[in-house]
Amino acid sequence: MAGGPMSRETLTTRCCVAGGGPAGMMLGLLLARAGVDVVVLEKHADFLRDFRGDTIHPSTLELMHELGWLEEFLELPHQKAPYLRFQSGSYDVVMGDFTHLPTHARFIAFMPQWDFLNFLARKGSAYPGFHLRMRAKVTELIREGNRVVGVLADTPEGTLEVRSELLVAADGRGSTVREKAGLAVQDFGAPMDVLWFRIPRELGDPVDPMGRFENGQIFIMINRTDAWQCGRVIPKGSYEQVRARGLDAFREDLVRVAPFTADRVSAIRDWEDVKLLTVRVDRLSTWYQPGLLCIGDAAHAMSPVGGVGINLAIQDAVAAANLLAGPLREGRVDTDLLRQVQRRRELPTRLIQRMQVLIQDNVLGRALRADGLGTNGRLPWPVRLASQFPVLRRIPARLIGLGIRPEHVRSPESARM
Repeated sequence: MAGGPMSRETLTTRCCVAGGGPAGMMLGLLLARAGVDVVVLEKHADFLRDFRGDTIHPSTLELMHELGWLEEFLELPHQKAPYLRFQSGSYDVVMGDFTHLPTHARFIAFMPQWDFLNFLARKGSAYPGFHLRMRAKVTELIREGNRVVGVLADTPEGTLEVRSELLVAADGRGSTVREKAGLAVQDFGAPMDVLWFRIPRELGDPVDPMGRFENGQIFIMINRTDAWQCGRVIPKGSYEQVRARGLDAFREDLVRVAPFTADRVSAIRDWEDVKLLTVRVDRLSTWYQPGLLCIGDAAHAMSPVGGVGINLAIQDAVAAANLLAGPLREGRVDTDLLRQVQRRRELPTRLIQRMQVLIQDNVLGRALRADGLGTNGRLPWPVRLASQFPVLRRIPARLIGLGIRPEHVRSPESARM
């Protein structure tokens, strides 16, 4: 039982999930829905943190439909994006057209991640086996022999010990669990980082999310109704150089690429309004150990290209629930089952990461050069093709919107209390 500041509480559960992001919350929800007792540990007091990924892809919306929650989910504040656009100078090209996807929602929904996570938490609370512990920061793994059998977590009340049949690491690209487990990571490099900030949005502004390329500057702009969530792509490690040029130069760069923002860039008041996202593309060689499985960014950190990181993480969670729910109920999860999860999800991860690296190196890397469009001043070849052959816009839409080997909910729903 919880007590004074130095107390120790012990819980026993079938599955402990470290991390209350999209992958962890989705997995916890699906396992509890299937009758598995599960504890989700989230280190923060709430989900209210800015500049997290806000893209809900058609594949995730289809999962909401399969669970019978799509209409309720879309009652939450969001913006629909049926197209993705590329803009440079006088060029305005649709690069992705989601309206042809074989799904019930043929668009990307831009929704604050905290609303998405709160929705999953509320749905999870309907199942007796779902236990969400906030302000519980995982610090150590508990082992018996070569098997992981639980974790220790710091809480405001003291130490929380969670013993489990399976520990799932869903604690992001800086995963404490994978570090403590000593799992080998392959780093594929990235030529860029991203600076995130917001400026007000006004009536008459463009609607669709867009990538704006001009004179060596790359800005991503996402419509959040009353604001633009903006990302400036910069060469890897150049943040201090950008800051050295000064905030006025930073604002001028945005106006040069998006002139309609000229009357509101003063909303970027100081560098505290600009957050650095260090881009990493990496992948574990092995996603598991006896008693431990890594999913989402803890298994494979994705580039922001295409905004597919959340999509891949949720797909991992669904695949894991499909394969593990029954065995977890019966207490018979072995290493071979964990290997099956990696086999199921590794090929999509490898292919998407390979495409991200190609785009980073051959499109974004070239666009960051002085002329913004490569050495010859021409549009990147994928943009030229999409402009000349509109049917090709369906290919990036399918890769971004559905991914490779999209998952479907196969785990059953148990009776609720």
